[in-house]
Amino acid sequence: MRYMLMHKLDDSNPALWEADPEFIAKFGEYMEEVNKAGVLLAAEGLRPSSAGAAIIRVTDGQATVTDGPFAEAKEVIGGFGILQVRDHAEAVEWAKRFAALFDNVEIEVRRVSEFE
Repeated sequence: MRYMLMHKLDDSNPALWEADPEFIAKFGEYMEEVNKAGVLLAAEGLRPSSAGAAIIRVTDGQATVTDGPFAEAKEVIGGFGILQVRDHAEAVEWAKRFAALFDNVEIEVRRVSEFE
């Protein structure tokens, strides 16, 4: 089963978007562990919404584009990982390990839809 882990960051706090050397070292250890376990399919960090983001909303067939930064959104997706794991419990365990790298973070764990 594939699961996506998404971590959310406060879009209005620039310090959260610039990792310090201590975090980078801890993140590197986590990435090494998840790679050695053979469950990591993809992982990427995202830039804050002020760095070229857009939201496209379609209402009654009419598209509206809103460029970032998104004043109405306090938290936005800061990055994601896609894991190939046995079950939901294993995905949650990897997400908890990732969350432990932060002082304050919210991680969302979602199963990827797959045709069976």
